[in-house]
Amino acid sequence: MAVSANRLELLQIADAVARDKSIDRSIVLASMEDAMQKAARSRYGQETEVRAEINPRTGEVRYSRLMLVVEQIENDATQILLADARKRNPAAQVGDWIAETLPPVEFGRIAAQSAKQVIVQKVREAERDRQYDEFKDRIGDVINGVVKRVEYGNVIVDLGRSEAIVRRDEMIPRELVRPGDRVRA
Repeated sequence: MAVSANRLELLQIADAVARDKSIDRSIVLASMEDAMQKAARSRYGQETEVRAEINPRTGEVRYSRLMLVVEQIENDATQILLADARKRNPAAQVGDWIAETLPPVEFGRIAAQSAKQVIVQKVREAERDRQYDEFKDRIGDVINGVVKRVEYGNVIVDLGRSEAIVRRDEMIPRELVRPGDRVRA
């Protein structure tokens, strides 16, 4: 029961972050997968090619190690002989990737912190991209907003889902704005 609660909690967190930041849920789940891959790599070894997959419906997390099929092994952590690969998959060819399932990873404190950092970074990037896409076609348009604060003569304007800055040198001389005023810029 505890495992299913964690799975459900994982999906609820992804939904909440996606709603809060106005980004796609799949981007949040992909960033969680990247974070879990990084944490699993620290557990199984940095040279190991680990993949984490989150089922978007059930929240189940699966870990697998990818191994390249080769004629002669140079690195046994990432490569497998053709004869051994054919025992698992009779259609295996040189250059194919064979996936081997790994047991679930129990994250330690440090692995959880690094996973959180990866998730936060990816979510920030996605949020920045969303804001760029929202305003890239509006260059030169007049936008309405509410003055949030004035810092060193620069005016920070709240546009709803984002903020904008009207620089001091772009203001009308001797124009006085206070927090709460509506401005067009």
